[in-house]
Amino acid sequence: MDFLTLLQVLDTTIRLATPLLLACLAGLFSERAGIFDIGLEGKMLASAFLTAAVAAVTGSVLIGTAAGIGAALMLSGIHGLASITFRGNQLISGVAINFLAAGLTVVIAQSWFGQGGRTPQLSGSARFETIDLPLAGEMRGDIPFIGPIYAELISGHSLLVYIGLLAVPVTWWVLFRTRFGLRLRAVGENPAAVDTAGISVVGLRFAAVAICGLLTGLAGAYLSTGLQAGFVKDMTAGRGYIALAALIFAKWRPWYALGACLLFGFLQALALRPDVIESTLGFEVGVQLLDALPYILTVVILAGFVGRAIPPRAGGEPYVKER
Repeated sequence: MDFLTLLQVLDTTIRLATPLLLACLAGLFSERAGIFDIGLEGKMLASAFLTAAVAAVTGSVLIGTAAGIGAALMLSGIHGLASITFRGNQLISGVAINFLAAGLTVVIAQSWFGQGGRTPQLSGSARFETIDLPLAGEMRGDIPFIGPIYAELISGHSLLVYIGLLAVPVTWWVLFRTRFGLRLRAVGENPAAVDTAGISVVGLRFAAVAICGLLTGLAGAYLSTGLQAGFVKDMTAGRGYIALAALIFAKWRPWYALGACLLFGFLQALALRPDVIESTLGFEVGVQLLDALPYILTVVILAGFVGRAIPPRAGGEPYVKER
């Protein structure tokens, strides 16, 4: 594998890892507050559909993204009501959201556009365009090694890719360097102690669920307007579940989550370049096997790391205030 080919694979890795990273950070906020969220997949799917649909109608990707975030926030609110207010089973609530989103997106898309459950192809201002960073063109050929890395790998991504990468240090800072983050983590470990201190457990958990909705909304918007040019049925393709596996692998830590999502993105990027694998290994590898690698890794992580990774102690348990 030559240097430029490696840069192309890594560039694709970053693009494919972005929705996983945003969804993984969304789950991190929610689960750190003690709310397990299997519904990441459904929120991403709903956001992807509404973002593409509104962008196709209005011609504005920003308006579409706002609509997609609104859809994800609405589903987060439903999950919050079910699991926090009514103290229902968090896993069942998340699965219900996934089924709801999978069915409604196709039905509404077919009714709205009549194109077999998909939206029209997006172009121009209805999509997130790539951003060329300053001096990227000049550095590409003038500065060996560093120039191509800057021009091909760092520059040339859409706005949501940079937002996703920036969200990692922001998440770390919020969770581990602010009073809000301290309280949020405490709610996931010992909500009774937080309640005793006069802090609203319900309020903090709803705040975490809202942040989860915001990030999954961005993830879904990127899928349909950044990574692709429109919505198609089940376009999340299990990314919400992969994000949950990456979260477990990362042990609920932001920087580890970045590494885990880049690993999954790298495997997906390799599946798109079987020629690179065959030239490196010297023999032909089935495309089906390469496509299945991220999902195989998901199963391996869930089977091998669930017992070792220790989730927040109050995770998945509704809080009942003592009287």
